[in-house]
Amino acid sequence: MSVAGVRRAARESVSGLPREFWWLWTSTLVNRLGGFVATFMALYLTIDRGYSASYAGLVAALHGLGGVIASLGAGVMTDRLGRRPTMLIAQTATAFSVALLGFMQHPVAIAAVAFLVGMASNASRPAVQAMMADIVRPEDRIRAFSLNYWAINLGFAVSAAGAGFVAEYSYLAGFLIEAVMTLVCAVLVYVKLPESRPGEETSGADADSAAVSLGTVLRDGRYMVVVGLSFLIALVFQQGYLALPVAMGEAGFTPADFGTAIAVNGVLIVVLQIPVTRFIEHRDPGRLLVLSSLLAGYGFGLTAFAGSVGVFALTVCVWTLAEIVNAPTQTGLVVRLSPVHGRGRYQGMYTMSWAVASLVAPLMSGFVIDHWGAEWLWGMCAVVGTVAGLGYGLLMRRLPEEEKKETVGEAVVGEKARAAVQP
Repeated sequence: MSVAGVRRAARESVSGLPREFWWLWTSTLVNRLGGFVATFMALYLTIDRGYSASYAGLVAALHGLGGVIASLGAGVMTDRLGRRPTMLIAQTATAFSVALLGFMQHPVAIAAVAFLVGMASNASRPAVQAMMADIVRPEDRIRAFSLNYWAINLGFAVSAAGAGFVAEYSYLAGFLIEAVMTLVCAVLVYVKLPESRPGEETSGADADSAAVSLGTVLRDGRYMVVVGLSFLIALVFQQGYLALPVAMGEAGFTPADFGTAIAVNGVLIVVLQIPVTRFIEHRDPGRLLVLSSLLAGYGFGLTAFAGSVGVFALTVCVWTLAEIVNAPTQTGLVVRLSPVHGRGRYQGMYTMSWAVASLVAPLMSGFVIDHWGAEWLWGMCAVVGTVAGLGYGLLMRRLPEEEKKETVGEAVVGEKARAAVQP
């Protein structure tokens, strides 16, 4: 492609999105630039503090349990209190709890504060996703979710490599850097983002909102299948930040080695997310979800054969491609299946699938590594990815084509909500 073609493609990828989206995108980027705890907690506990892989798995599981509890509560807050207040509360609480975690010494105290960090850090996710769906036109949502995921990984690519070297100097510095960056993110939300909740500006919103409860979500069988499949794929992806650092550490690799290998994930997403999204944007979502599930499972399965940083990085390339395809496709499906005035609760349930995976994955990976070895865990990832791929194939085959798209009524409400936040 010519330089002019590249420039045109770049303009088309970012054009037409509202200003509020870009402030939300910026807050995401700032937050991820300070990312440390989720990436290096396992190494911190096993190498710096000398705990076992099982204890590291327990702490990560408590972090995930906090996320499970927060996801549903934050979903309700998002619909009732609003997107902006929920994000402010969650991000401020995350900043203070992450800073506190860096000073904890006793194993029980570490586990308890990790639980609080899990609650706080997961509480903003339903609000972010709901606000993005509110302010972006239905036809632009896949692109918007892709760009937001790109921001997450742009920040991760920069922070992972740098944080690996920070960890060799001082883990405490890493915790404090994340706390400061998260607080900056909270300030950006407060100053630049108006409330976008459709219920405040559309007629009948209160009745519609009241009609959508957590029970409504649980009774939506088709949506709960999506949540279950999301859990399976999240269970696989979690291993990149839980089992992979532990396995590399036990094999004699340093935190900087892990930082280098895992940074490939962020770099590839930064380079490929936008062009790949342009390629898949109008393709069959069912096939994309099946393909991404298989790539994830077998990408991690290949880790069993890795013996050098280069080979570890190569396996990261495989499952990163799965992420690039899966993230916008699955998020778009979740939004399309969610009623407008219940987006917070529906997004909370979806977020909970990842939080439950954060709870189960470390317990599973720690137990398997300690008792049977990492090779068994990588084989299990391949099996889970295959099961998820089959599940997506069956689900999407039974989903009528017209129900894969936004209805006219939802689009009208979305336009009213977007008009309400325009300057």
